Amino acid sequence: MWWLLVTVCFIHMSGNAFCFLGKIAKNPEASMNVSQMISFWGYPSEMHKVITADGYILQVYRIPHGKNDANHLGQRPVVFLQHATNWISNLPNNSLGFLLADAGYDVWLGNSRGNTWAQEHLYYSPDSPEFWAFSFDEMAEYDLPSTIDFILKRTGQKKLHYVGHSQGTTIGFVAFSTNPTLAEKIEVFHALAPVATVKHTQSLFNKLALIPHFLFKIIFGNKMFYPHNFFEQFLGVEVCSRETLNVLCKNALFAITGADNKNFNMSRLDVYIAHNPAGTSVQNILHWTQAIKSGKFQAFDWGASVENLMHYNQPTPPIYNLTAMNVPIAVWSAGQDLLADPQDVDLLLSKLSNLIHHKEIPNYNHLDFIWAMDAPQEVYNEIISLMAEDKK
Repeated sequence: MWWLLVTVCFIHMSGNAFCFLGKIAKNPEASMNVSQMISFWGYPSEMHKVITADGYILQVYRIPHGKNDANHLGQRPVVFLQHATNWISNLPNNSLGFLLADAGYDVWLGNSRGNTWAQEHLYYSPDSPEFWAFSFDEMAEYDLPSTIDFILKRTGQKKLHYVGHSQGTTIGFVAFSTNPTLAEKIEVFHALAPVATVKHTQSLFNKLALIPHFLFKIIFGNKMFYPHNFFEQFLGVEVCSRETLNVLCKNALFAITGADNKNFNMSRLDVYIAHNPAGTSVQNILHWTQAIKSGKFQAFDWGASVENLMHYNQPTPPIYNLTAMNVPIAVWSAGQDLLADPQDVDLLLSKLSNLIHHKEIPNYNHLDFIWAMDAPQEVYNEIISLMAEDKK
């Protein structure tokens, strides 16, 4: 989502030149769905559909046990990772989803409305504006509670560990601070590259915030922010699997998220691009531009006092009170993150009343938490160790 703007510009500049460039060997997972990606590495896979209270149908994926643990039946502690493909895009020894499964956890991979694996609704078609009338507010109000309740009912557990990255942390902050009943179901909230306020973000994403509210939807419409199927197949499988262009694809990512050349696995670039960004609504992007301009962590501004009164019973959008979130939280942040800027992270940390762990990794960027080659050493092993303490 965040780095889409530069990628789009890159495609326009590239034109049809890619057709004449040499192609490198591509990874088969670039053309797979989530279940296929899990099964490709020999892990058990399940796909479930969660129906939210407002009718969205979300695909949720499960790795019930590790590759060699089929005979070890019985309840396992549950971990919910948001969003799905982020955690299985690398090799098994470098992907948190697989590492947790092998460490004895029942791993669930979630999705939010509007992304590749959540474009169904009981009543609305994805071709309709009504389907896309949402932002991260609704993801937090409906998607997260529905998915967590489904997982706990299915597994017979009372609590689970929640791991979020980027917007996956944002919806956690909103949901757990506004829904105390849901918050009680969270063992620990593991927040990677956490995003609440974006007042100090240095990303080129700021350019979108310069567009006036009334003009934004005239330019981008009122449905999906971009045609994901085109980008998924074209960028990942065709463009970024070519030797000459894959470096440009990497640099396009770094221009939005921050640079970290030594940790980036170029051999997996086609997989990363093929499945990310996974899609969202124009309204969600507009919500983020509002957050950049206001510097506040608050609900979507409908643009007029009357409309806000209809939605919130007050003329301005409510501000999310992070001090009200009592869930134990462990945070990993990055020193080179252009999106979750260290200044914004510091503001966030000061409001967390139950912070149990924080680690800033100086050389990391926004995407290193899901793709860096040394992510197991810097982050994942610590997550597994913290979870193991709760097992005792």
